[in-house]
Amino acid sequence: MSADEDSPSATARRRIAVAYSPQLFEAAGHRLAELLAAHFRTVQASEGNVLNWIPPPENFRRALESLRDSHVDVSTDVRTTEFVDQFGRLVQLALDRGHNLHDPRYVGHQVPATIPIAGLFEAIGSATNQPMAIYEMGPWSTSVEQALITELTGYIGWNAGSSAGILTHGASLANLTALLVARNVALPQSWEQGTPRSGPPPVLISQADAHYCISRSAGILGLGTDQVVKVPLDARRRMDPAALAETITRLKQAGHPIIAVVACACATPIGAFDPLEPIADLCERHGIWLHVDAAHGGAALMSPRYRHLLAGIERADSLTWDAHKMLFVPALCAFLFYRNKQHSYEAFRQNAPYLFDPTWNPEWQDFESGLRTIECTKRAAAFGLWGVWSMFGPQLLSDLVETTFDLGRVLYDKLEQAADFVALHEPQCNILVFRHVPAELQDAAPELLSEFQWKLRTAVVQSGEYYVVPTMFNGVAALRVTLINPLTTADHLDNLLDTLRRTGRQILQQM
Repeated sequence: MSADEDSPSATARRRIAVAYSPQLFEAAGHRLAELLAAHFRTVQASEGNVLNWIPPPENFRRALESLRDSHVDVSTDVRTTEFVDQFGRLVQLALDRGHNLHDPRYVGHQVPATIPIAGLFEAIGSATNQPMAIYEMGPWSTSVEQALITELTGYIGWNAGSSAGILTHGASLANLTALLVARNVALPQSWEQGTPRSGPPPVLISQADAHYCISRSAGILGLGTDQVVKVPLDARRRMDPAALAETITRLKQAGHPIIAVVACACATPIGAFDPLEPIADLCERHGIWLHVDAAHGGAALMSPRYRHLLAGIERADSLTWDAHKMLFVPALCAFLFYRNKQHSYEAFRQNAPYLFDPTWNPEWQDFESGLRTIECTKRAAAFGLWGVWSMFGPQLLSDLVETTFDLGRVLYDKLEQAADFVALHEPQCNILVFRHVPAELQDAAPELLSEFQWKLRTAVVQSGEYYVVPTMFNGVAALRVTLINPLTTADHLDNLLDTLRRTGRQILQQM
């Protein structure tokens, strides 16, 4: 070997060549497919833990070790198999210490057991890097995004030619962007001059159970979180239209500019769908922007049996709809829609000549996402949904919604028939909040009942048997489930209740 070949620059070239090797990628890809297939077989059969519970410091230590000690030495000749073996060990490490959402016993957060093949389509954008801000940097990813928007607007009930949409990294960004547009429309000079410094401050009217990102958006937009006016709820924790009417009248009489009304379809705490028709009536009568956070429930539009839950959504000015929730594709993939296409260009009024070609055909402006999203560079987030839709058609997505929403009713019926469980509401979808109340706690003080629910949830989750979520309901702790794995069955739900009973008995002996 010559001195030049043995120099640091030669080693660097060798390292780069290996990293970019198509042969290594092919071999590693095969190993990845084998490992993931074995993982799905094991997890879907519930042969391990739902959550591989490991305390944070221990997982952090192991992750740090992998960064420092797992490199393959390229200073000497190495074979592809050495890298593939190391790749396999790292993949297995991630799987062994991750969360197993594809286990049918996962009934936790609003994060789905994704359609596995969607991840393979996502890999196209990740491996080849198709960033989006301007069309020519991500021509196919941009086209796929706009094609999906065209299809989804049809389910909303809008004309694709007069409406518009954009894909963002999560509903929090989508809601923020929509409310930024609403602010700019309600206060036309606010982008350049800020919000008014005199007179009654502008306000945002929100469903009382709306996601915390709505208040966060108010803070970011300069309105202030104190200017979010929450509308009281009805008996089913939906926005009360009569209370909304009173709220609008009171605020207008006091001289407050109203930026928007934010309704939910559905609200996070118990999955309540607001009555959109009367809410839209009020917004139209008073000339107020209506935004609907349909991050979770928007997918019900694809189900003939459940789309009635969103009756009136076509009257919204904007809405958010997460594909990475009830359309079962990997996060993050969140759509923001506008009924009026021109509103999609009201969010930002900026110039970036190094990106946007002034000779570009103005009829093609919808393919330039950088002017309409907070992200200046955006990952190709639509490949998973595009691939699944193109392979299976929209019927699969409808099937997934109906299967999981139906499970909400199945669990509710089981809870109603059990003397030691209390369903705290009738579900409208696949979200349900309940408590386990053994005979010993039937007359317990709220503090003791809360303590029992917290301990019960922690013990079950850390055992790996099931994954459920803690919450509060009317000031007392409760258990919350989202039935977002289509492989979950009624038998799994029976076993869930049995697991809670058995674990609860053990906790009561220690309390």
